[in-house]
Amino acid sequence: MARFLRFEHVSFQFPGMTKALLSDVDAHFSRGWTGIVGPNGAGKTTFLRLATGGLEPSSGTIHHLSTGLYAVQRTDDPPEGLDDFVAAKDPEAIELRVRLGIRDDWHTRWNTLSHGERKRLQIAVVLWSDPEVLALDEPTNHIDAAARAMLIDALKRFNGVGLLVSHDRELLDALCSQCLFVHPPKAVVRPGGVTAGMEQDRLEQASARKMDDHAKDASRRLMKAAQAKREQADHKAALSKSAKHIKPNKNDHDGKAKRQLAKMTGKDAWASKQSAGLNKKAKEIEATRAGISIRKEYEMGFWLEGSGCSTRNSVLSVPAGDLPLGDGRRLVYPELYVSPTDRIALTGANGLGKSTLLKRLLANVNVAPERLISVPQEITVEEAKGILEEARSLPKDRLGFVMTSVSRLGSRPGRLLESEQPSPGEIRKLLLALGVNRGPHLIVMDEPTNHMDLPSIECLEEALSDCPCAMILVSHDRAFLDKLTDYTWNLELQEDGRTVKLVIGRREAAPVWDPDGDGDSIF
Repeated sequence: MARFLRFEHVSFQFPGMTKALLSDVDAHFSRGWTGIVGPNGAGKTTFLRLATGGLEPSSGTIHHLSTGLYAVQRTDDPPEGLDDFVAAKDPEAIELRVRLGIRDDWHTRWNTLSHGERKRLQIAVVLWSDPEVLALDEPTNHIDAAARAMLIDALKRFNGVGLLVSHDRELLDALCSQCLFVHPPKAVVRPGGVTAGMEQDRLEQASARKMDDHAKDASRRLMKAAQAKREQADHKAALSKSAKHIKPNKNDHDGKAKRQLAKMTGKDAWASKQSAGLNKKAKEIEATRAGISIRKEYEMGFWLEGSGCSTRNSVLSVPAGDLPLGDGRRLVYPELYVSPTDRIALTGANGLGKSTLLKRLLANVNVAPERLISVPQEITVEEAKGILEEARSLPKDRLGFVMTSVSRLGSRPGRLLESEQPSPGEIRKLLLALGVNRGPHLIVMDEPTNHMDLPSIECLEEALSDCPCAMILVSHDRAFLDKLTDYTWNLELQEDGRTVKLVIGRREAAPVWDPDGDGDSIF
């Protein structure tokens, strides 16, 4: 029996929102993966919750399948059913644990796992549950290249109806036979992966704008012609009115003046009729224009106004030391130093301690608190609400600046300020915008491209490339790091399997780092 999920005229609006998030959505989902694509805050997560029964539509009907599971973006808590999955001896569970590189002790030390390791466990549990509908929200966030390849291989084996929210083009193209493009309040399904769908969307929007331009031009010409006829009619009417007040000529025995007056009055009526007809045609064209679907384009392009270099010798200095990573492992690092203009990529596989080291670094920064932008890898629900309240409490002029920054990163400020729980992508943009308002000297970002849509990532890259201040960026996005950083601090697991060592190097074409100023490179 065929398994499918169907949305019929579905609309949804959260309480307190002035506009619907989704309106009159029709979509059909059969076996295989469908990508759910759209900007941050567009309602993609809401769509997944509707599809799996976590939310009920405000109107319309959703034809659900019997079982549906939603794997959330966040990795704060262990997934439901984790202990059962770890204890299971069936071939499916064993194969998933091997395929996703899951170790036997991971479930006992959840709090010490990296977010990438947690994400692999989370997805393994829902795949093992084998629901009829599986909704995944940003499954490649946090994971390194090796884990990403394992994940794609595992997802290809899923045999139900799969819904995949992601900003990862390669993942969407590799898995999806169709994509749902969400642009509030509308959503439309297009065949193929995200690349093909985005090209079709581009062509459709270009065609719609061309049609609208032609219609607008035709309407303008008709209105202008109608105005000319109206003025002609008014002129004739004025002449007729003047003629009526002229005393008749007693020698006009054949009524020539009366016939002339009637002719003028007739021309007046005909010009008025023509004007009305032209106005009617113009209104019909305007009605047609209203039915042409053109998305509003917002100005993009983020800027780091007020940022600059610190006048101090360093913005961060940490003596050599080591950190416990759990399970008897330790991270060993040399003396670390960051000058006011250094751009550093902190790299390494999942679980080697990048976020742990970052905490140690942040405890040793040498800049004023207001001059530091720190965006963590994950922001809890309560932290997100606090950040949103901080923004709402700003004076009107400062709030305007912050919201303009959010808008130029591709999110709608009005919808963000109305929301009870912002999306992870939106709250990261807001946190960044709040920091920008203070003029940073040091920017520290843990997985900055996680949760962000593609246009926002491009804007962030451009802004950071023009920013003169120091940066420490933790990421698995090699292209992002190649564009922005000069030096690499790479974490490497040693042969003993217990020691993680921080190795300092420089990226290609980077200038030589000489922290001592003695002309000798450390490389």
